[in-house]
Amino acid sequence: GIGYSEPRIVPTEKDLERAARVLNEGSRVAMLVGAGALHAGDEVMQAANILSAGVAKALLGKAVIPDSVPYCTGAIGLLGTRPTYDMIMQCDTLLMVGTSFPYSEFLPREGQARGVQIDIKSRMLSLRYPMEVPLHGDSKLTLQALIPLLKPKHNMGWRRMIEREVAGWWELMEARAHIPAKPINPQYLFWELSPRLPDHSIITCDSGTCANWFARDLKIREGMMASLSGGLATMCPALPYALAAKVNYPNRPVIACVGDGAMQMLGNEVLVTATRLWRNWPDPRFLVCILHNNDLNQVTWEQRVMEGDPKFKASQDLPDFPFAQYAELLGMRGIRVDHAEDVPDALDDALAADRPVVLDVLTDPDVPPLPPHIKFEQARKYMSAIVHGDPDTYGIVRQSALGFFEPLLAETFRGKP
Repeated sequence: GIGYSEPRIVPTEKDLERAARVLNEGSRVAMLVGAGALHAGDEVMQAANILSAGVAKALLGKAVIPDSVPYCTGAIGLLGTRPTYDMIMQCDTLLMVGTSFPYSEFLPREGQARGVQIDIKSRMLSLRYPMEVPLHGDSKLTLQALIPLLKPKHNMGWRRMIEREVAGWWELMEARAHIPAKPINPQYLFWELSPRLPDHSIITCDSGTCANWFARDLKIREGMMASLSGGLATMCPALPYALAAKVNYPNRPVIACVGDGAMQMLGNEVLVTATRLWRNWPDPRFLVCILHNNDLNQVTWEQRVMEGDPKFKASQDLPDFPFAQYAELLGMRGIRVDHAEDVPDALDDALAADRPVVLDVLTDPDVPPLPPHIKFEQARKYMSAIVHGDPDTYGIVRQSALGFFEPLLAETFRGKP
């Protein structure tokens, strides 16, 4: 039948009081928010300010609060940031809102932190971490009921430490983005795209190494939307997601970030469908940013770091495909970029075009997607891949060395001795 009306789901007053007691007694509160909090950004920031907490974001929750917020530590997990990792590992209280983040090794150690979780799906409560107070309810409504019960923290040392780490992290990201590469550092593309994103953009991303740069380098502003495969297990989602977004929001600019492997598997076919539709869009801006490195890069790096295997060229190398020319053949705009200095102008041209644009950017496959915290076992297997004759040894060692020297790199970029 028709006529469904969304119910108002909030926890009991007794449970809200229990949750407030736990949060008020904590001195180092960390918040983790996800897709279930996308409609509750204002309440998330209000609660964070009362609790002097930092806010980390699961990948599907990237648009909950803007990345410019000084206490927003960014993504969590293998694709996450160092400030998030440090905050989660040092907190004494964890407040999870609207997220079922599945990688529990990136959550506090059991017994380290007291926990409160808000989720509209009751089966998700305490699934990833043993919560002291699980709250079954809508994120926005539950936070609105909880906030009046929270007491402001007077010890601001925790918040100041988080904000210092966040500021240092963005300096590091800027420095890493400007490391020379052959031909183009993929981080540089995302760093330059970030400030150029039009207001109210919708950004989609694929599951390859581009997801690393999407998670870390791209700054989401208020009013934007963003999505990718939340479990990082879906192949080629960026273009289907982008087309669905454009069909549903034809007045908003849509940007898809995708690797050349996903383009060859599915993306090229999606462009054919877009060719049939785009002339009916009030806003024709539909930008496809392709990281073109002729490598199934995410799997290549996973094999090196997780298995200790050198790159197996027979399965990892991709045929070179002329994506920009293909776009022109379809009646779109195609722009090929093979020099880093041309990236800013190419992005400006693409975002000002009167039709969909395929931006074919030749990127360096040897730039490592460094995790926020490198474990000994990961380093050991990476070295094993090199010892066993990885065909790209020189490039990956060079780029890894540049990325590993983080403190020196950031200081150098700031112009300090």
